[in-house]
Amino acid sequence: MVRVFLAIAAVLGGTAVAAGAFGSHALKTRLSDRALEIFDLGTRYQMYHALALLFVALLLLQPAAAQPLVQSLLTAAGIAFMTGVVIFSGSLYALSLTGVKWLGAVTPLGGVALMVGWGCLAIAALNMER
Repeated sequence: MVRVFLAIAAVLGGTAVAAGAFGSHALKTRLSDRALEIFDLGTRYQMYHALALLFVALLLLQPAAAQPLVQSLLTAAGIAFMTGVVIFSGSLYALSLTGVKWLGAVTPLGGVALMVGWGCLAIAALNMER
């Protein structure tokens, strides 16, 4: 999973930069200020969680992560971060670009996935041995 997490973290980080540039340049004159704020929030959370996924991948390389419980929790955290980014940031991008209001109801599901990822990371940390 380390290579997968590293690769996906890199893709998420790179596409967050691209989305941010797209939002601040190409969309600046096409979207309302509120829609741009929503789009920007999606890019920020995507980048934050690209870095979190990178961190999880690096933790999986540590000897303390060899314990089965810790390894499972870190893997769950990585999967939750990826899922959360797709749902949270994806729904915000779609909402800002389309104006379809019901997409805002999907966003909290992505937020829950992101919080699950942080929770799994915290529990993994508490269970790591030196």
